[in-house]
Amino acid sequence: MDFSLTEPERELAALCRDYAQKEIAVRAPRAWEEERCPTDLLREMGALGLLGVLIPEEWGGLGMSTVGFVAAMEQIGLADQSVAAAWQAHVTIGSLPLYRFGTDAQRERWLRPLAEGRGLGAFGLTEPDAGSDARGIRTRATRQDGGWSINGRKTFISNAGTDMSFGVTLLARTESADEPAPRYGSFVVEKGTPGYTMGPKMRGIGWKGLDTRELYFDDVRVPDEQLVGDPEMGLGQFLSTLEVGRISIAALSLSLTQAVLDLATDYARQRQQFGQPIAKFQAVQFKLADIATELEAARWLTYRAASLRDAGQPFRKEAAMAKLKASRLAVWAASEAVQIHGGVGYMLESPVARFYCDAKVLEIGEGTNEIQHLVIARELGC
Repeated sequence: MDFSLTEPERELAALCRDYAQKEIAVRAPRAWEEERCPTDLLREMGALGLLGVLIPEEWGGLGMSTVGFVAAMEQIGLADQSVAAAWQAHVTIGSLPLYRFGTDAQRERWLRPLAEGRGLGAFGLTEPDAGSDARGIRTRATRQDGGWSINGRKTFISNAGTDMSFGVTLLARTESADEPAPRYGSFVVEKGTPGYTMGPKMRGIGWKGLDTRELYFDDVRVPDEQLVGDPEMGLGQFLSTLEVGRISIAALSLSLTQAVLDLATDYARQRQQFGQPIAKFQAVQFKLADIATELEAARWLTYRAASLRDAGQPFRKEAAMAKLKASRLAVWAASEAVQIHGGVGYMLESPVARFYCDAKVLEIGEGTNEIQHLVIARELGC
């Protein structure tokens, strides 16, 4: 199968490569060290049209293919994983629910500013007692005069607390107390809405430049106009959007693997031991060869899933496979790259150490790898 990029896809990848190397790679490491989200970079990406990469032009976006998005993600993630993570969360789960399930009025009000780079999008699903078990969420939206009252708590929510965040689209239970079966709806809650507050930026072992917080909803009142899609189908809506998010995490994993492969290869050529570069030793050569081989396999899986989406074909299984393979590879490759660097790689001043810290979350975000196994097995008919 031919995954050659089209001219628009090549141009987008080239644009991202140029900006990533000239700006993100230079400025993002300081933000990572300071544990702050570099919204200055995200605003500049918005000015380049990148925050609306998957949204059609009629709503302010670029209307790019999924394959083009993957190619662009490879370039952004090579420079910095935190910026790339904020970008992919905005582009996929932060924007696509509004595009796919929102009304034209909602798209004009919230989606267009997101696509044009005038705001940053976020989606609130995970809760302290509900992660992989999405149906176990407790946040509840109760019908009230011409609208809804939302009460609950979300955690590990990215992009909601920056100075360019518009608010959050969240998932809440909508069934009444006398209904036995749970129902779920998606709601937009804008920043500044009474009762909507958030905790401090959470600190992880990686993605230190990504703004992630707990969100609190205490009698937050929203009108019916802020219900996105069917009030009973919010979970299904989100899960279908999550399939695209899995492709983006796979692409992010590809970029990390390529980054650590490049760093390890360059270091092995320069580092002298026993009178010669360590790249001359088979123990090091085999590590690099294995990473490069596995990277090509993961890349084909990821581009295959992206091409299926672009062709309008089912891609759930392929997206899960790509995310599973690529994220596992990224964690292993980062560990091997640090091993090649030795003591230098263990120091946080080393770029490879930063990528090593960033790798683990790729096996957790947008559905844990255990969930990917379940998705794949069910698609196989098990």
